[in-house]
Amino acid sequence: MPIITSVPYPRKLWFGARLFIRRLKLARHSLFIMIKSALAAVAAVPFAASSALAGPYVNAEANSGFVGSDYSGTVTDLHVGYESSIGESAGYYVQAGPAIVAVDGEGTDTEFSGKVGLSASVSEATSVYGEVSFLTDGDDDNNYGTKVGIKYSF
Repeated sequence: MPIITSVPYPRKLWFGARLFIRRLKLARHSLFIMIKSALAAVAAVPFAASSALAGPYVNAEANSGFVGSDYSGTVTDLHVGYESSIGESAGYYVQAGPAIVAVDGEGTDTEFSGKVGLSASVSEATSVYGEVSFLTDGDDDNNYGTKVGIKYSF
């Protein structure tokens, strides 16, 4: 009795299967292009005109601290804020709200924190920015911080 090693497929079925696979690959490629385009559009939103982004917003931010590999704690800010433009080349923001302070081994406390920031374009590729922040500390002195910088885009 002969052993059958392959089953001959009718020519129509073979071409139909190849066409189906080709269309499946095309659909998968089209979906990839659509997702890639959507991600590019979302990534471009921060670079849109500042007037389109003016108004109230909500910001949740967690900042953790380490000394070497030793974890020291996390402050989680849950802020409500407002941002707007100043003229055509500058902008500002103000935000404040509760801050959950979790110190390693000491539990958590809820304090109050906030930030005020400015940014301005110096040239087409260069901008400067600054921020002042605070965090209450129960009965102790409040904590304050500043940040300044310059950004050059290629």
